[in-house]
Formats: sequence, C-alpha cells, structure tokens
Amino acid sequence: MKKSRPILWLLIIAAVASAGYYGWQKFGPEAGKTQTAQKGPPRPLAVPVSVAPVQKLDFPVYLTGLGTVQGFNTVQVRSRVDGQIDKLTFREGQIVQQGELLVSIDPRPYQATLDQAKAKKAQDEASLANANLELQRAMKLGEFATAQRVDTQRSTVAQLTAQIAADEAAIANAQTQLDYTQVKAPITGVAGLRQVDIGNIVNASTQTGIVTISQVEPISVIFTAPEDQLPYISEGQKTDALKVIAFTTDGKKTLAEGKLAVINNQVDTTSGTIRLKAVFDNKDHTLWPGQSVSTRLLVRTLKDATVVPDDAVQHSTNGLYAYTVNQDNKAEDHKIKVSYSIDGRSVVDEGLIPGQQVITGGQFKVQPGSLVSTAVASSDPAQNKVRRE
Repeated sequence: MKKSRPILWLLIIAAVASAGYYGWQKFGPEAGKTQTAQKGPPRPLAVPVSVAPVQKLDFPVYLTGLGTVQGFNTVQVRSRVDGQIDKLTFREGQIVQQGELLVSIDPRPYQATLDQAKAKKAQDEASLANANLELQRAMKLGEFATAQRVDTQRSTVAQLTAQIAADEAAIANAQTQLDYTQVKAPITGVAGLRQVDIGNIVNASTQTGIVTISQVEPISVIFTAPEDQLPYISEGQKTDALKVIAFTTDGKKTLAEGKLAVINNQVDTTSGTIRLKAVFDNKDHTLWPGQSVSTRLLVRTLKDATVVPDDAVQHSTNGLYAYTVNQDNKAEDHKIKVSYSIDGRSVVDEGLIPGQQVITGGQFKVQPGSLVSTAVASSDPAQNKVRRE
C-alpha cells in the first residue's frame, strides 16, 4: 500500500498537467490568433454622411448691399404769405391728394388788397372813357382844333390805357396772394407730423414748414454697388431694367421687388462704390421713407452653371475642396474653384462635374478613401434639413 501511493500522485499530477496544456492550446493567445487568422482582418465601419447631387442649371448672380428708402418726391409745405392760421384740414399720417386743401390762413388783408386793386382799375377805366370822349371832340373840330390839343389828348388816352394794364397786373397779383392763403398739397403723398398749430402766425420768410409730404407710391431706394461691377450693371441695364429685391435688414423677409432706375453719374472714390437708385410700386406700403433695407441687384444669369450646396464646400490651407462619393461608396476629395455663392448655393468653376454626389454633412469624420453610408439631402438649401457638421 505504501508503494502504490506515490504512483497514484504521479498519475493525478500528469492528468492535471494534460488538462492545463489542452486548455492553454484551446483558449490561450495562440488559439485567439488562430481564430482571428481564420476569420480575416476586421471590416472598417462606414461613416454616415449626407450627399446631394452636383447640378447643372441657370444661376442668378446677385449683388447684395444695404440701402435707404426715400420718398419718390418729398415736399416741405411752407406758407407763401404772412398771416394767422385759421384752419388745419389734414390729419398727420393721412394720404393727401394733389390739390387738396391743407391749411387756411386769414384771408382778410389780401381780400382787401384785391378789392382795392379792382377799384383802382374801375377808376382808371372811367378816366379812360372820358379821355376818349375828349379825343373824339377834338378830332371833330377839325381845323378849329389845334394839333397840340389833339396830340395831348391822344397821349392821355394812351397813358390811361397803360394804367389799366397795370391795374390788371395788380389785380392778378392780389388774387395770387389771396389764393396763397389756401395752402394746398403740391403732390400726392403721406403727410407727416405738423410743425405748427391753429392760431400760430406763419411767415413766408421763415424756413420752418407747416408739414412734410412724402410720395410713397412709387417709392425709391438708394443703395451702393462695388465699382468693379459697374460694367456688368451698365451692360444689363441696356437691354432691360435690372430687377432689384428689397429685404429686411436681417435678410429674412422679402419686402418688395422693383427696377433699377438710375446709375449715378460718378463713382465715390473714397469708398470705391457707385450709388444706384431703384424704384418700387409699393402698393402695399411695405417700404417707408427713411427705412433701412437689404438689397439684391440681379446683374446677370449664368447659363448651365455647375452648382453645389454651400455645405459641400470645405476650406483648408491649400484652398477649397469638396468630397464626392464614388461607385464603391468611398470618399474622394477634389480641389475646386468657386466664383459665386448666394442663398446656400455655390457655383463651381473647376473640380466637379454635374451628376456627381457631393458630401454635404459629416465631413469631419471623412478622409480620402473612407467608406461612407449615404443619406440623400435635398439639393434645395431651403429644404435641406440636414445639420451642417
């Protein structure tokens, strides 16, 4: 029995060693390498991106700027005679029509002057009638009347005739002064805040007006454009008036569409810009004098331009580039040149061709040759809801 115990322990140790060796072979590092070698290298994960097609279409080229709305005509209404204001017949902010009565000034002094001029004319007409009778009597006397008497009477008639002409001029002047006591609107427009009240004395010599009237239908906008765009503006204006769009200053709301009316006759050398004037119908009064607006001037339209969403254009130290997705769903980078960009779209002059799929979202995870999974984004930036990465 004593001799059999060591042999039993040796058998137990050999069995444990065999089991350990088997486990190490099956589950150890070498076994893991063998299984990995049998499965092959791990497959890279695809990067999720958004894509949009490169389009070929007509691209409108706009010049953007800032402008100020001005009344098409603006008049400061002043009194042309001296006197006390008896009546104000307009309301502030009211649209007044040309020829409409605005203010009545005390007419009594001017009515008296008119009556006096008319009386003077009647007096001179009576004197002329008497002088004519005297001339006729002198002429009937024939040789019994001296030549001096006839000539004197003829001179008197001529003087009184001239005096009546002067009286008529005085009557016309007095009538004009009387008419000036009724201050009427010189143009159709919106009346501003009145600057005088009933009972105040107004004078023709003072610079203070009664009210300002601004014409708002139509209305104009003054804005500027870079001088290097002047040749394109002049060329486009020769065929037809260029379209101008007015927006709110934040550019979010369209206010009105009009036409370019005037190109200023000189360039501002200090700023290198040219002043322009556009005219808008403004039937709904969305534009108001003094208002600041953003403007877009349609200079020309590029035919069959290569257009991509702005989100596809990337910047680097070497210039602009864009990623496209090839047939193997792998990303390719392209150096590009962009000439115009507006409303979320850019014109690509070099580097891309219509029909390619450009990556518009998720570029920060993409490298040339990266495997990508695509989700098609709208080619219209206004409808593209994909967040820009």
